[in-house]
Amino acid sequence: MKINQRLVRPLFPLIKTLFFLVLSVNAFSQTRMSGTIIDAQTQKPLSGVEIFINNKSKAEISSADSNFSIQSDSGISTATFLKKNFKAEILNFNDHQFENLVVKMQKENVEDIQEVILAGHTKNKYKNKKENPAYAIMQEVWKRKKTNGLANYDDYQYKEYEKIEIGLNNIDSSFMNKKIFNDLEFIFEYADSANYEKKLTLPVFFNETLFKTYGRNKPEKQENKIIVANKFSGFNNNELIASTAKNQFKEVNLYDNTLNFFNIGFPSPVASDGFNTYEYELRDTLSVNGTESYLISYYPKRKEILAFQGNLYISKDTYNIVKATLKSTNKINVNFVNGIYMEMEYDSPDETIFLPKKTYTELEMSIFNKKKDAKGVLFKRTDIFTDYLFNQNFADQLLIDKQQTLSDTNLTKPDEFWVKERAEPLLESEKNVYSMVSELENVPKFQRIVKLVEILESGYINAWNAIDFGDIFSVYGNNEVEGDRIRIGARTYFSANDMWRVAAYTAYGFKDQKFKYGAEGRYMFNRDNRATVGFGSRSDVIQLGAQLTNDDGIMTRSFASSSVFSSGTNASLSSLKQNNLFFSLEPLKNFVVRADATTQNIQSANPENFNLDYYKNGVLKSELNDFHTTFSLMAKPGAKYSQYGVDRYAFTTLSPTFVLKYTHGFENVFKGDFDYDKLQFLYSQPILLGNLGRTIVNFEAGKNFSTVPLALQNIIPGNQSYSLVPNTFALLKYYEFVADSYTTLHIEHHFQGKLLTYIPLIKKLKLRELIFLRSAYGTLSDASKNINFNNRLYSAPDQQIYYEYGFGLENIGFGNLKILRIDFNWRGNYLNRPDVSKFGIKFGLQMNF
Repeated sequence: MKINQRLVRPLFPLIKTLFFLVLSVNAFSQTRMSGTIIDAQTQKPLSGVEIFINNKSKAEISSADSNFSIQSDSGISTATFLKKNFKAEILNFNDHQFENLVVKMQKENVEDIQEVILAGHTKNKYKNKKENPAYAIMQEVWKRKKTNGLANYDDYQYKEYEKIEIGLNNIDSSFMNKKIFNDLEFIFEYADSANYEKKLTLPVFFNETLFKTYGRNKPEKQENKIIVANKFSGFNNNELIASTAKNQFKEVNLYDNTLNFFNIGFPSPVASDGFNTYEYELRDTLSVNGTESYLISYYPKRKEILAFQGNLYISKDTYNIVKATLKSTNKINVNFVNGIYMEMEYDSPDETIFLPKKTYTELEMSIFNKKKDAKGVLFKRTDIFTDYLFNQNFADQLLIDKQQTLSDTNLTKPDEFWVKERAEPLLESEKNVYSMVSELENVPKFQRIVKLVEILESGYINAWNAIDFGDIFSVYGNNEVEGDRIRIGARTYFSANDMWRVAAYTAYGFKDQKFKYGAEGRYMFNRDNRATVGFGSRSDVIQLGAQLTNDDGIMTRSFASSSVFSSGTNASLSSLKQNNLFFSLEPLKNFVVRADATTQNIQSANPENFNLDYYKNGVLKSELNDFHTTFSLMAKPGAKYSQYGVDRYAFTTLSPTFVLKYTHGFENVFKGDFDYDKLQFLYSQPILLGNLGRTIVNFEAGKNFSTVPLALQNIIPGNQSYSLVPNTFALLKYYEFVADSYTTLHIEHHFQGKLLTYIPLIKKLKLRELIFLRSAYGTLSDASKNINFNNRLYSAPDQQIYYEYGFGLENIGFGNLKILRIDFNWRGNYLNRPDVSKFGIKFGLQMNF
């Protein structure tokens, strides 16, 4: 099986930021820890202290007196001391001093609370939610949530200061002493323990950005976020790393019923149906920054589900959220994610309106290990909102997107600017990141490590800072016609933001003993509207009919060699000689207009087993010449990209995709054999459905208005491999259904493990379940059948809607690396056809959260 790159590559930039994990080995020697626990104020011994090592959820011991002694075969990286009415004391061991410790514990204080009024604390179980005093308070919050914030003004503007830090998490002395860090020891002088659980973290990247946002609510909702300044530290490819990090932090509105983290839906504790997911408890009334507030604690009814725990601080007068904390449970079932923590504060410009003031978020991630003390990467973001202005009637042009990117030279500002404009001063540890990374990038060993990770991320090996060889993921393939196939390619590459690029490949099939090739050049001559022109040519063996709405261009993916293991013989391959000229333009953000002119010669690559012969004017022909133009409109509202060159990286979002294509074929122009018209439409979108999971919808429709032979027809895409291939039909053979006009609908719902968590033994595996339904309907005219030599072989799903259904299991693997998915497919109808597959299993790797 060849890995489906569409499923795997979306997380490669994130994996680049996790590169230190590849170097880490959780090997600790036996360690003994001992000492005495005292009250920091009175110096008196303390007993009854629970001691947790390596962030385990269960205490190692509860001290009978002030003395303690613990021995661990797995080593000790952290120790947490807990006692009621005392602050938690967390020790991070940066050296080998574990013996004769003196642990001083301080009595607990509540920060930023000016006055506390005890209102009682109970853990009573209520017969129903209406008996719970927290329910009446939350009802008032729900009534008012539509009137909160910026929606109350005709227009608004504000400044946003954002700082993002990436660091290696859970550092300890044994890790620092690894041989891999020879010549890199200096970096540990910059280790920091500033995250909310006080774990030792080594910062490796830091980014500051200053934004100015302008928005209008009338006559229609419009908003534009302008980048004022940006400052990098970190890796060479700073923009991609910074953009990737920013994309991990989704915009969260606490008042929404569903909160988006990693494009997965978490039920909000402020959701109107929150009592279905959470238990709420009214703890106190208190004053927070001068606002009299209720303190309500919440936690999920079932820890296995994707939900949070934390506190809500709610104004007694206006029932707005003043402050909130969200923390994921220890059993969070999200790939590569060990923990989520978020603090949100709101300001009050008047008695009824609350606006975002400050948001602090931590994302703790690891590749292999789910344990609390796993070596991983910590993403930290602080967002501070200031200088709110309302109803200023600003100029319309401030709402026009300027297509900025983080690496724009005009965004680089001097240090004096940042000292003045930062919403809060940098911590000493944050200042040190700039110095540390500058020193680190001059170390040859570090440069070699970064080089290796860049190869794995891109699939290309750079040479002479001008040429990339690859991609390495397409070197080997196999199909019925070519047998074993070797492909070697290269592209120009001076930087990630190149305005022009030339790419080419050559391939050789050991069975047909023929060379193939492809080459394409593209030049973007206007960055503001991404005006791009390109030309390419190829001669290759391809699988026609693997997609309905085909990708345009020459260097697009070929399905002919996409799988080593096939569920049936695939002899239906075509030999294609093609030339393509295109022009594309992005007049509006995320809206692309493209025009293509294409000539192609198509014939069967396997004439003995696959016939593409057709009749024209009573003459039987075995090859087809075609010249056509295609006009395409493509919209992806809400999509996010990094880089600004001719190539740019698209981040995974919940944005929909709309494609409308019109194709016209010309007879007797560039030897074209047919005059025809074709119209196609595609809509695709992932949709969050609260705590029910996520649904992925893909709808396609199209029509050929003219009679054309099989080589130019619409083929309902089958999948004769054992691999997962998106938007194909798992139990259809290639060319089983052919249609002049067609509609297809793919619906796939991921429950995110919600159902399996009810099964006692299965839930420990943390598998996730999904269900799917695929359907297709189409018609094929008699004229379109009769034009083909094998006219009786081809038909459309016109008797009834063809459908497949089934379920799948995903999140299969170990630790945090659970990327295997298995689908079980059933064919719903058209069962009386020869050699049909009524049931099939597909599997593959999907590198997602």
